[in-house]
Amino acid sequence: MSTPSLTTFERIDKDNAMLLVVDMQIGLFEVVRDYQPDEYKNNILAHAALGKVFNLPTILTTSTQQGPNGPLPKEIIEMHPSAPLIKRQGEVNAWDNADFRAAVKATGKKQVIMAGITTDVCTTFLALSLIEEGYTVFANHEASGAASRRIADEANARMRQAGVHILSMFAIACDLMRNWTYTPGAPQMLPFFDRYFSVYGYLTRGHDAAIESGQILPGESQ
Repeated sequence: MSTPSLTTFERIDKDNAMLLVVDMQIGLFEVVRDYQPDEYKNNILAHAALGKVFNLPTILTTSTQQGPNGPLPKEIIEMHPSAPLIKRQGEVNAWDNADFRAAVKATGKKQVIMAGITTDVCTTFLALSLIEEGYTVFANHEASGAASRRIADEANARMRQAGVHILSMFAIACDLMRNWTYTPGAPQMLPFFDRYFSVYGYLTRGHDAAIESGQILPGESQ
């Protein structure tokens, strides 16, 4: 099938989107080398939290979790206690699992926000399968981890060539929100960013502190 034009700007519609958490297992976490461990832990929890703040249908899946790949982090399970958790028994590509395919189709949504470990296998294989099935795919590159930066870059290039949109968490969150006055908007998103995107969280804390107790110093200007 033909792939979307690289110049097409398709917005993420929170009313037509689902969130997939793919193989973010505690064993596979050890394979990730393109992010520092603390940074990557934050990234995958932020990805999972997008489903909560925007009330997106969320599907969790694991690959042979009884082996060295291990289970999902408890934080993600606790975040989505009612979400389908598809425990695959051998399929590397999640789309090869009938239960997973059924769960995705049952959402009735046509846009997919996803990330997984590893970028070159779990994210890429599934993303390309979803493109073939006619879904629009937005891959959160910060929440997908690979064994090296080079592997991640090449996997992202492969997905882009097939029409997958490769975005940061901040870009996905802002496209879902669209307007600070909407709901979810500033009251929901500023605490989210304070927790998961500290550079913006501290910016807003600084603004709050300036209003509450700050003063203009000699030499300051807009």
